[in-house]
Amino acid sequence: MLMTNRLVIANWKMNGDLAFAKALVSSLPSTSNVQTVLVPPAVYAHRLVELLEGTHEVGLQNVSRHESGAHTGEISAEMARDVGATVVLVGHSERRADHSEDDAAVAAKCEQILSAGLMPVICVGETLAEREAGNAVDRVRQQVIAQEDCLRQARRVAIAYEPIWAIGTGKSATAAEAVHMHEAIRGALEEIVPEAAVAVRILYGGSVNASNAEELFAYPEIQGVLVGGASLDTEQFAAIIRAAEY
Repeated sequence: MLMTNRLVIANWKMNGDLAFAKALVSSLPSTSNVQTVLVPPAVYAHRLVELLEGTHEVGLQNVSRHESGAHTGEISAEMARDVGATVVLVGHSERRADHSEDDAAVAAKCEQILSAGLMPVICVGETLAEREAGNAVDRVRQQVIAQEDCLRQARRVAIAYEPIWAIGTGKSATAAEAVHMHEAIRGALEEIVPEAAVAVRILYGGSVNASNAEELFAYPEIQGVLVGGASLDTEQFAAIIRAAEY
């Protein structure tokens, strides 16, 4: 795998306001080898770009599978780029569950994101039932393989492994469990798009916090983190960024 900057993404989900945005920006540590991306609700994206003044990046939590048109409430990937976003999450488990987004929808959105010159972060993960049934690896491999077309532009794509049972629960996969799945994901990439197995950064998400970040980053297989709840705590998020430094 290529040695690249680690990627730390703050997914605010449907949280935060302008006051929090200003507080978070003022607390971010400067780093030379960590790519930090803040992903607020879309209404705050442009203001956050202005506040950051190019020191860190801004992403969106979702975009439409359509380029433009009569799609009330939707935001296109081109619109995301126009306000200064550089990254878009796609296929997050909450989008899959709450909005019935399947692998085909994820693939269509990924195509739009890449066409706009943005970086998709493809989210994959298994439920607790799938893990307990011994199907975790098969389920995650299936989600990865479904994005073969997107992954052919490997240098512009990242994957975030988030065990669904660990998201927002306070539970986290052990470092060994995370590494095992990251190895399985890289193995799937090797089968379908060999160049992606080298170029794609694989992140871990699922109750990442200041207490477990250093342990996670001790493993080279974990090339970044997708942070949920802890990204809403300025001190915790700053500590996670510092833990990501080489």
